[in-house]
Amino acid sequence: MIPIDHETQPLEQWRAGVLTRMRVSALVRSAQLCIFEQFCDPGLGAPIHLHAVEEVLEVMEGEAEVTLRGESLVLRANQSVLIPAGAKHGFRNIGSRVLKVRATLAAPIFEASYEDRAELSRRYVP
Repeated sequence: MIPIDHETQPLEQWRAGVLTRMRVSALVRSAQLCIFEQFCDPGLGAPIHLHAVEEVLEVMEGEAEVTLRGESLVLRANQSVLIPAGAKHGFRNIGSRVLKVRATLAAPIFEASYEDRAELSRRYVP
C-alpha cells in the first residue's frame, strides 16, 4: 500500500481558465479508475465531448450547468450526475467564483473526443 499525496500532484492547464489535477490514474498504478479535479474560472468548463466509459461528475464547490445529450441541468456543491458511456456531455461554471468539480471515469487512462474539432482529442497517459 502506497499513500498518494494529492497536495504534491501538479495542476495542469488543460485550456485557458481550466486547471486539472489528476488524482488517481494509471500514473499511480490504478487499473480501473481515473479520478481528477478541475478548477474552472467563471463561464468556463469542458466543451461537449464523450468518453468510451461511464463517468460520475460531482460539483465540489460552486455551480455548474451540465449538458448531457442536449439537455441541461444545474448542479451545486455535493451534487453529481452519472454520465453513461458514449454520451455527449459538457459543463460550464455559471457562478461568480471558481468552480471545483471531481470526475471519476471507469478507466485508468483519461480519453475524450470533442465535438468541436478545434479542441484536440485528449489522452492522458503515463
